[in-house]
Amino acid sequence: MRSSRTGTRLTVAIVATLATVGGAALAVTGAQAAAPGCRVDYRITNQWSGGFGADVTITNLGDPIDGWTLTWTYTAGQRVGQAWNATVTQTDGRVTATNAGYNGALGTGAGTSFGFNASWSGSNPAPTTFALNGVACTGVPGTPAPTTPAPPPPTTPPPTTPPPTSGWNPPAHLVSPLDQVWQHVEQTYHNGNPYGFRNYGWDQVMANRGYLNFCVRWDSSATVTAAQRDQIHATLARQYKKWMDLMVGHNAWPYREVPIRVVGWAVRDRNQLQWTDNSVDIYVNNIRENAPQCAPECGRFFNQGGQYPNCPGGAARHYDQSLWLTDGFGGGAGGDWGQRMGREYYMNNLNAENMTILLHEIGHTFGLDDFYDWTPSGVGGFIMKAGSASSITEFDTWMFRDWWRHLKSRYGY
Repeated sequence: MRSSRTGTRLTVAIVATLATVGGAALAVTGAQAAAPGCRVDYRITNQWSGGFGADVTITNLGDPIDGWTLTWTYTAGQRVGQAWNATVTQTDGRVTATNAGYNGALGTGAGTSFGFNASWSGSNPAPTTFALNGVACTGVPGTPAPTTPAPPPPTTPPPTTPPPTSGWNPPAHLVSPLDQVWQHVEQTYHNGNPYGFRNYGWDQVMANRGYLNFCVRWDSSATVTAAQRDQIHATLARQYKKWMDLMVGHNAWPYREVPIRVVGWAVRDRNQLQWTDNSVDIYVNNIRENAPQCAPECGRFFNQGGQYPNCPGGAARHYDQSLWLTDGFGGGAGGDWGQRMGREYYMNNLNAENMTILLHEIGHTFGLDDFYDWTPSGVGGFIMKAGSASSITEFDTWMFRDWWRHLKSRYGY
């Protein structure tokens, strides 16, 4: 794999966050529904003139289910467009979201999230009721009748231990190789000053307060249907989630989810894109590096002062990274600007459990190094050593967390 970590200074996104999840309720415009069996958290993540983005989290409080459909009604004319991690359709005001192939099974207490962009005009009230598989969600789990008497409560509570991801506590056998890796980072990154670089993926997530926006650079002569577009977006979000989930609950990491949204597509010919909806901004024949490029005015890499005064869609439509898919490209490349790989490889692996090249290049975006000429002592295959593992390993996990350990103070954690 080829890596690239070019770029400087932190870019700050300006986003209108209209609602946040807080405990058991949503602030300002959120709606938390309930009923025997399920809870729904609806959160508007950003809003701009005529459009908004939203995340929806479903928690199953009843019996395990294999496949779900969530419904709600918009009362002010909102219209759903692009969606990820679910198939979302709308008839009049009624919206129906159905699970993707990989997130349909929910055990008792398990949850899943999906997101979408939508349009609005005049007002944008949150839905007030939701139903999961036809059952209204109230947030209160059902209480089945016991089949055997419950045991008496213990006289003293059982001992508890902190969750294993609550702080910096890597397994003992990884302490030495992790120290070797970080010493290498401090000696070789950014002229021996890795802390002076301000546009790692960590900086982008924290500047956005918990999400990332993408541009797809379609460096290809192939056409794209709306269904393929949505698959491309869903795959990107699913693979990114594998890295972001490693941080949940770990060492003061503040986010439960890091939504991935595609806000733009860049092509040479508009006729390649076989859809007419306005769910993403489309940029035609804006060529940079001999490839289509979304508007530089909207890109974090090109606006390192954190402002987007000339972005057509405003700051909310900026993009932090690009997914650059090139016909015939071998291997991959990654850095603060995003990830690049072969268009054929990506399309052939849309349903793969692990898209190895993409996972490797995302690692570079967050600072993880290649290991072409050395391997830390005591470890074998791992995804950042190209060709030695097909999925994120324990060692990759702790290298990833080590970057947060060393950078989190710059964000006040």
